[in-house]
Amino acid sequence: MRIDALKATFVAKIGAFTIVMTVLTPFFGYSQINPENIEIIRDKWGVPHIHGGTDAETAYGLAWAHAEDDFYNIQLTMTAAKQLLGSYLGKEGAQADFVVGLIKAEEIVEEHYDDLSDEYKAVLDGYVQGINAFAKKHPKEVLVKKAFPLTAKEALRGYVLQLSVFDGAGRAISQILDGSLPNNEEITGSNAFALNGKKTEGDNVFLAINSHQPLEGPAAWYEAHLISDNGWNMMGGLFPGGTTVFLGTNENLGWAHTVNYFDKVDVFQLEMDKEDELKYRFDDEWLELEERELVLKVKILPGIKIPIKRKVYWSVYGPTLKNDNGTYSFHVSALDEIRAPDQWFHMNKATNLEEFKEALEIQGIPSFNIVYGDKEGNIYYIGNALVAERDPTYNWRSTLPGNTSKTLNESFHPLSDLPTIENPECGYVFNTNHSAFYSTCPESYLDDKIFDETMGYPVWHNNRSLRFTELMEDQDNLDWKDFLQAKYDNKLPDSLCFLIDVNGLFELDPKKIRRGKEVLMIIQNWDRKADINSVGSVHFKLFYEHLRGKLNAPRAEIYKPSSFEFLESLAYVESYLLKHFGKLEVSLADFQFLKRGDLSKPVWGLPDVITAMHTVKSKEGRVKVTAGESYIMMVKYSKEGLPEIETVNVFGASSRKESQHFNDQMDMFIDQKLKPMTLDLEEVRSEAVKIYSPK
Repeated sequence: MRIDALKATFVAKIGAFTIVMTVLTPFFGYSQINPENIEIIRDKWGVPHIHGGTDAETAYGLAWAHAEDDFYNIQLTMTAAKQLLGSYLGKEGAQADFVVGLIKAEEIVEEHYDDLSDEYKAVLDGYVQGINAFAKKHPKEVLVKKAFPLTAKEALRGYVLQLSVFDGAGRAISQILDGSLPNNEEITGSNAFALNGKKTEGDNVFLAINSHQPLEGPAAWYEAHLISDNGWNMMGGLFPGGTTVFLGTNENLGWAHTVNYFDKVDVFQLEMDKEDELKYRFDDEWLELEERELVLKVKILPGIKIPIKRKVYWSVYGPTLKNDNGTYSFHVSALDEIRAPDQWFHMNKATNLEEFKEALEIQGIPSFNIVYGDKEGNIYYIGNALVAERDPTYNWRSTLPGNTSKTLNESFHPLSDLPTIENPECGYVFNTNHSAFYSTCPESYLDDKIFDETMGYPVWHNNRSLRFTELMEDQDNLDWKDFLQAKYDNKLPDSLCFLIDVNGLFELDPKKIRRGKEVLMIIQNWDRKADINSVGSVHFKLFYEHLRGKLNAPRAEIYKPSSFEFLESLAYVESYLLKHFGKLEVSLADFQFLKRGDLSKPVWGLPDVITAMHTVKSKEGRVKVTAGESYIMMVKYSKEGLPEIETVNVFGASSRKESQHFNDQMDMFIDQKLKPMTLDLEEVRSEAVKIYSPK
């Protein structure tokens, strides 16, 4: 008997659809999708526009199209979710497998699976059917045979892993294992801007979606357009393994994400029994750690894998590890929820601000700022967080006592407690990973003192937030060209705002300096722009990164270097440039490059300008961009008609070297140009290069 018939029979006898879904789905799954019902429409840039009769069919098509373009990175995420990545990548992959086991991703998904909506479960099942079908048809591309077939619950483990790492689980694990004290890193991240008719020409809403991510790998942006006859029409970016669009626009509204830096991670030191290494005090009781042994398969040579065993523990607080100083547990809220993809799906399908807020009430996405705009003229910002309600008598920024129920958090702040800005009088909201309270014009700043201090929202600006504020001051009636210029601005603000206060550098007297004198003069005369022909930007980048590498300055206290520390880093820049280039007059065009495959091009940008770029050094002394500006979407909403959309992705639509779309957007990206896109299905079809079914 067919699965559909079994379900129908059961419905007839019991008369309850919800019981059917709950009881039968774990055994039989949803109806098998017919690929003939799905269109994958490729435009001239290779971007997939995927149309299905149902949401599940569209998700099936997304899995197939994305696998055509980047099956490798999808597999990295899914293989890690099944704790099989070590058998492919060796030690590096085993680290991800270890984290999945340590945080009990399988158990978390099992516990919370029924929290998902039936609508999203169908989407997830459709996606899984699509990725399994692709793997079955292309067995030679499968990295680890046991990775397929993939189940819906295994796909969800990938979300648990990625969101936990985003929320700081990886950093907490590293700090516990190496015994280091908590420290803050230089803030890097993304931009999001939304302006409404109080700031724009013609009463339009402008939205800039500009998340800074790694340019390649499992956390690099993929562009897709998802359409179903059930009201799904969403275009934007997602990561490999994503079942919906994470940020982008539909016909009525759109949003951007930036990483936020509230207090996401709690670390607890347990009070252990001196006689029993598994016993720990909790209030007036001695509880026993749950002890488990992870068996990780690690490739050491092609065809040779060895099992490595690691003991891990679990306390009432969560994942637990031991080091020479004691036993520590940690917790991130990504371990309490699996509804992030469900929430993204409902955000995808929202048609107005009210429905969008209803989707936010799910509180499945544990972090990420949200900057929103819509065709009705609304702009909105929220410092989105799933943050515990904490006892204010403890310092939640430090290591906490792990022997009391007072530090065990079991409830979360509702959405209404979070910093929110809606339709400010000045007409703009934005975030560049800076303070949630300063995500609009100064006259509309939020009062941080009215929010729960234990949530740990920071109260500071960064260079990008100061610069964007400078750009918005005294500017009204901005047109589209003005908005694009603001998005592509590459200048540092008048007063620099780094972890290390380097403003004093511009006050040093070059006449009193011997070594590094010319470097100092170049930096002091620099216009603070990161243009491709800029020389000062190269000197400043090398200077600041050298200075930062020597110092460990906590964010709560800006470090002010001595003149000697300035001079030491200036001398370093002089030596570096003379060694690698034989001269001091080195521009960004000579120094910094973007590379994919055989194509290598000079590129603009510095860390913490709006057009941010982050690099690694190459052997010859030049630097290669590895993260920063990547997928960009610019949207203009009018009250009538579809939004006007322009996008670019740093390289192209495909990660396959043999594809014509491997790096065909690279020149456009470097030239700071955008391609027009549309949500109109008929227009997409009429301009299509290729239309086919996923089979």
